Amino acid sequence: MIPSIRRPSLVVIGNGMAGMRTVEELLAFAPELYDITVFGAEPHGNYNRILLSPVLAGEKTLADIMIHPRAWYDEHGIALHAGDPVVAIDRGRRIVRARSGLEVRYDRLLMATGSSPFMLPVPGSDLPGVVSFRDIADVEAMLCVARSPRRRAVVIGGGLLGLEAANGLLRQGMEATVVHLGDNLLDRQLDAPAAALLKQALEARGLHFMLGMNTTALLGEGHVHAVQFSNGQQIPADLVVMAAGVRPNIALAQAAHLHCERGIVVDDTLQTYDPRIYAVGECVQHRAATFGLVTPLWEQARVCATHLAGAGHRRYVQRATATKLKVTGIDLYSVGDFIGGPDSEDLVMRDPGRGIYKRLVLRQQRLVGAVLYGDVADGAWYADLIRDGVEVAAWRHRLLFGRLFCEAQAA
Repeated sequence: MIPSIRRPSLVVIGNGMAGMRTVEELLAFAPELYDITVFGAEPHGNYNRILLSPVLAGEKTLADIMIHPRAWYDEHGIALHAGDPVVAIDRGRRIVRARSGLEVRYDRLLMATGSSPFMLPVPGSDLPGVVSFRDIADVEAMLCVARSPRRRAVVIGGGLLGLEAANGLLRQGMEATVVHLGDNLLDRQLDAPAAALLKQALEARGLHFMLGMNTTALLGEGHVHAVQFSNGQQIPADLVVMAAGVRPNIALAQAAHLHCERGIVVDDTLQTYDPRIYAVGECVQHRAATFGLVTPLWEQARVCATHLAGAGHRRYVQRATATKLKVTGIDLYSVGDFIGGPDSEDLVMRDPGRGIYKRLVLRQQRLVGAVLYGDVADGAWYADLIRDGVEVAAWRHRLLFGRLFCEAQAA
């Protein structure tokens, strides 16, 4: 009798979008190569985290955003340990240990630990009624407050996540105020004119804004009831949502003595300094950059999967990533270097009556950045021009009017 050959073991730490997309890609390349074990901190299958905003707004249900229900893991022979996160990695013995005490040996390890929400280190940040906006439990906590007599919400952070949280709470009938340290909303994605149009549109919906405000304390006894600022001003709050950014979740990697800086440092194959360990997603640092949007995560997953499958011909290359806001009825798009500098020039279109603003940034007759508000139909085309480094001098005077006008001239 010929003994069966043990398949190598792949352990995945993190049951989120980046890790499971890598597993999907791996199954497509080499479906029988590994025995796969997945550990996740949340007691669910893999769901689409970027659609939590529509769930909060009441536009989708949790079932709508589930990507891989538990049955999917069973169908593919994957051992899922949901709600049982890994707490230690023994690189010498090649073993991971979960919170339950379960130990699993690995031949290859994939770290997809994601990121953790940044909670302002101010007094009162641990009060009941103070939440982040990161997972299903956060959404359920916000909906619980929204369905109670408490009606006043304060969202700290005027970035993408903060605006989506505030819009969702407004849709749930709460009075929502966005507090932002900067002078402009989405200051990492929009220039000042586009941010002003966005603020005007959101105010028309009923959102309130306090810009240039530094939060110094959350006040309350038994439950949060107010937010205090550095100028001494206070505003009432029954719910405070921290949406002031995220940080790569690298504590487990650091404890295992993997090389980390801001994130887990990886090379172009998504391999860490330990050749048996790979990392993808918001936990990684590649060529000094960290990642918070989904598009680069998909490319990382594809590259990592090819190397895990033994077909390592791909390399991860960073590309300009577009930003969109998931607020129904508001169209904005930004990509690339939308600020520019002394060596660049701007093409700008403003149509206040229609609520349209476009800014294109050119350098050496090539498009390097774009901000679109109100009319985003050509966003993907502009992103392709940036990615491919296309020279646009021949139709520069038509570029603001979009692809059809430029292609008509070319024809």
